[in-house]
Amino acid sequence: MKLAVLADIHGNQPALDAVTAELERIQPDFVVVNGDLINPIPFSGAVLDQVRATDWAVVRGNHEFYLLDFGTTRAAPGSADSERWGCLHWLVDNISAAQARYLAALPDERTLYFPGTQPIRVAHGVPGRNRVGFYQQMPAEKIVTEIKEIGERTIISAHTHVQVDRHLSFLDTVDPFADPHDESSRYFDGYAAHRQDGLVHWHVINPGSVGLPLNGDPRACFAVLESVDEHEEPGGWRCTHHRVAYDRAPALEAFRSSGLLDMGGVVAQLFYWELVTAEAEIIHYYHWCRDNGVDPDGNMRLAFGHYKAATGRDEYVIARDPTAKATRP
Repeated sequence: MKLAVLADIHGNQPALDAVTAELERIQPDFVVVNGDLINPIPFSGAVLDQVRATDWAVVRGNHEFYLLDFGTTRAAPGSADSERWGCLHWLVDNISAAQARYLAALPDERTLYFPGTQPIRVAHGVPGRNRVGFYQQMPAEKIVTEIKEIGERTIISAHTHVQVDRHLSFLDTVDPFADPHDESSRYFDGYAAHRQDGLVHWHVINPGSVGLPLNGDPRACFAVLESVDEHEEPGGWRCTHHRVAYDRAPALEAFRSSGLLDMGGVVAQLFYWELVTAEAEIIHYYHWCRDNGVDPDGNMRLAFGHYKAATGRDEYVIARDPTAKATRP
């Protein structure tokens, strides 16, 4: 059994097209998409139509909820602010009722039971919380604390836009001779060296982002899982990460031609930068503002101007932008 896993397309149709072409070559038995099909790259409607035409299994991510909750009591705090949330306002104006109904009926998580294989739990973050995310170097204790109640041993997460393949274990019994104040001794990376009674194991996988990777590599990311014997890989699934090069220029140029860059303001600019650099530009901006006593959400354009002047980050981005210098924002 060969399962392709995609996540975090974020409206990037050129990236999705490149991944789809690669899937044609690989020929997986099934495809699952783990949330955030839409926003901020301005092909969200086309991405939805493309995915809807397939038999892929899809779950919702937090960006689907930004759209579905907008204008209700469930809406993200402050989302009526068109300066801070201009990308969402643009999205609301450019998604059809039929496309929104498709998102409204998606599940928030799935459990996959393919014949003759071990089950797989799929959630954009973790079940019930779609904004929990994991990293390859995150301490085992921090990850296991979030997944301890999940019964399936293979877990597909997403949200952080980086590829992860981690085997983690937790000692469910307490050593009477262990320090009762030191819980860290109960959490382990890997599995081979720690086989013992009371040890619970999970295989945590993040396929990375198709449309907006944040690992320093702008190629579109996805993963392929192959079912194997438990003795070969605990949990019964081996993960292979993939990255596919594609032309980012149409996606970058669409920020301007669609009006998103104007309507989305500073946040759209930062998303544009993330597409250029494949680095976490929004986080950099907010951390700089916090560390320098600047309100990042007050007068955003003024704060962003201070940020660029102090850091020179705009020059860093321009040097890596594959579109024509004359049209760079």
